[in-house]
Amino acid sequence: MARLGIILHGVTGRMGYNQHLVRSILAFRDQGGITLKSGEKLEIDPIIVGRNGAKMEELAKRHNIKRWSTDLDAALANPDDTIFFDAGTTLMRAELLSRALDAGKHVYCEKPISDDLQVAIDLARKARGSGLKHGVVQDKLFLPGLRKLALLRDSGFFGKILSVRGEFGYWVFEGDWGVPAQRPSWNYRKGDGGGIILDMLCHWRYVLDNLFGEVKAVSCLGATHIPRRIDEQGKPYDCDTDDAAYATFELDGGAIAQINSSWAVRVRRDDLVTFQVDGTHGSAVAGLTKCWSQHRVNTPKPVWNPDQPQTIDFYKTWDEVPDTQAFDNGFKVQWEMFIRHVVEDAPWPYGLEAGAKGVQLAELGLKSWAERRWLDVPALEF
Repeated sequence: MARLGIILHGVTGRMGYNQHLVRSILAFRDQGGITLKSGEKLEIDPIIVGRNGAKMEELAKRHNIKRWSTDLDAALANPDDTIFFDAGTTLMRAELLSRALDAGKHVYCEKPISDDLQVAIDLARKARGSGLKHGVVQDKLFLPGLRKLALLRDSGFFGKILSVRGEFGYWVFEGDWGVPAQRPSWNYRKGDGGGIILDMLCHWRYVLDNLFGEVKAVSCLGATHIPRRIDEQGKPYDCDTDDAAYATFELDGGAIAQINSSWAVRVRRDDLVTFQVDGTHGSAVAGLTKCWSQHRVNTPKPVWNPDQPQTIDFYKTWDEVPDTQAFDNGFKVQWEMFIRHVVEDAPWPYGLEAGAKGVQLAELGLKSWAERRWLDVPALEF
């Protein structure tokens, strides 16, 4: 059995712990590794690294992880470990990835890869020039709901795509009346890398680029709807960055996308994120796992009449797209793609260049808000 050593940094946070450590890396371990094209089994051997030794030790014991450390330099110096992964804070990420590249490690990371576009571009250029493998998480492309949208697109179901409407978010409790907040306080502090525009426009860039057409222009309005919250220590703090973003995008091919992102919205829709795609031949609405479609021959013919109650149950006029295949955890699927890219040189389209494109759109979204105008999204050179 072959072995692959992976350094995991930042896996004590919610996303790093649940999706990357437990549901991806440890899932590979528990299933006996990954079967390579040669038929050989690849053992995944992680080492978890963080500043808090007590947390690392407790996490290792809880999940029977053999190796943990508080010494990142020592971990990077170990030639037996091939990949460095980071799911820590945005503000530290570029420096950590750069150090890992200098140590000869292939790198994989959460997004955003930076809060500064030039830093992101320089990092992508460094990774490209190093000859090492590099990648950024593009998790929403691997959601079952969005994979069904891609299936509909590839089948020609939509005809010409006209528009995309996205709704993302939920109510994040303020923490001041007995219900604790379900997001960390740094999300609402600009100096700590917070803000929903930086967070979510990085996601919407790869979703739009890969599914519906490259983003060519953006208009974005941000807002800080909840100006004061309670932190993890029970102390009030001022929120100095955006908790909602209302963005419109022009896409290559002529489609228009509108996506609202908010941590101050109550959900009355099918899921925490939904995308409606309207085309000349059909439409579809997808959430995280499910997708509904309506072809033009099944489209009802409503008539506007405000004097009578609506007689059409619009929800019942859509058909659910069935599960025609088994969908594994999206983070795990992408992890396996990257591991195969490293070990077998399998195709991989999500390098740090894609991460830089996400940072670019976030920067332009913030600039559009500040200047109250549309901005073109120029091609990046690496």
